[in-house]
Order: sequence, then C-alpha cells, then structure tokens
Amino acid sequence: MVTEKILVVDDEKPIVEILKYNLEKEGFQVVTAFDGETALRMVEAESPDVIVLDIMLPAKDGFTVCREIRQRRDVPIIMLTAREMEVDKVLGLELGADDYVTKPFSAREVTARIKAILRRSAGKETGINHSKGRLKVGTITVDRDEVQVYNEGNPVELTLREFNLLVYLMTKPGFVYNREQLLNQVWGYDYVGDDRTVDVTVRRLREKLEQDPAKPEYIHTKRGVGYFFRRR
Repeated sequence: MVTEKILVVDDEKPIVEILKYNLEKEGFQVVTAFDGETALRMVEAESPDVIVLDIMLPAKDGFTVCREIRQRRDVPIIMLTAREMEVDKVLGLELGADDYVTKPFSAREVTARIKAILRRSAGKETGINHSKGRLKVGTITVDRDEVQVYNEGNPVELTLREFNLLVYLMTKPGFVYNREQLLNQVWGYDYVGDDRTVDVTVRRLREKLEQDPAKPEYIHTKRGVGYFFRRR
C-alpha cells in the first residue's frame, strides 16, 4: 500500500513535532525541514505528495520557497501563517499555494486539509468531469487524458487546481457559478477559508489563457454572482 509523504516546514520545532506525530498516526509518512533552503532540497530529494509550509522561515521565507517550488513542481502546498492580514493570504494563493491555515491551529484541522487536498488530487469527491477525451472552445483545448491544456496548439502550464477549475467551467459553458459552488465542487470539500481563493485562481487562469486578461474572451464574470465560461 502506497503511503503519501508529507513535507512539514516550520522553524518552530514544537509545531513540527506535533504535526509529525498526528500525521504519522493517520498513516502518513512525514519528512521535515526547519528553514527555506532545506525545504527546497527536501522537495527534490523526497518528492512529497503535499507540503505544509510556514511563511516565516529563516534562510528563505515561505513566499520565496512557494514561488521556487512552483517553478519546478505542481505538488499541493498548504501555507501556515501567524498573520491575519488578508494581503499575506492572497499573496500565498497568487504564488500557487492551494490552501492556507492561520495560527494557532489544531493538528486535526491541518490533517483534514491534507486529506481533502489528496482526495481532490485523485479526482475523488469533486464535481469535476473526469471523463476521457478533449474539450475545445476557440483556441483552447483541454486534454483530460494527458491533464494538459493547449492554447493555439501551445502547451500551457497550469496547476492542478487551475486545471480542475477550467474543466469544471468548460463542461457547462454559459452556466454561472458562485464562489461557494466552485469551492465546494472544484476544491472538493466544504472550504472554510477565504473564498477570495476563487478570484485569485480565476485571475491566474486569465493571465495564462486570455490574450487580454482585462477583457477576457473565455472566462467571464457575472457581476454580483460569479463566473462562467463562454458558450461554444
């Protein structure tokens, strides 16, 4: 039986020890790091399935580590932050984090978030249409077998979350989804964080797919309601 590997990165050793103990009780394999430089080396050496990453780290802070990981890998990242400022949470999401947890937190909460991300990564308990074949609208083609998006024939690198959101919107073009619906269906569980994560993910998708993100051709906003993909 394959055991998922979790990399926990925090310079506070008691937090690392608590998370390690509780995650191992749940059957996960846990590796740890206490600074940003070590974390990056561990990502390459251990190939973790999920990374729990603190923002305030020595050597390199969590934002820098998250950015560098995203340049190399699409592993899910949960940010840990002691800060209450919304800008920090949004920045983490914009850099490619999948979720965040604000300190103080319970080990049970972090474990639940990890399990939810792993279910989502496996395509379970979500509203995503994972049937085989391709979706094509205009210049955008989605190959669900390859888990790859093409724009004008050129491959576009998306995170798993961005890919799943795009597929979900494309499979029902013209239908307007509010943020709560998208969080529950695409994120795959009753999200208890800030629904601003949807706005950030949509903005990143537009930047990668739209010729003019300020005037999108494909992913549209219904003011006061939510988002929809253009009709074929």
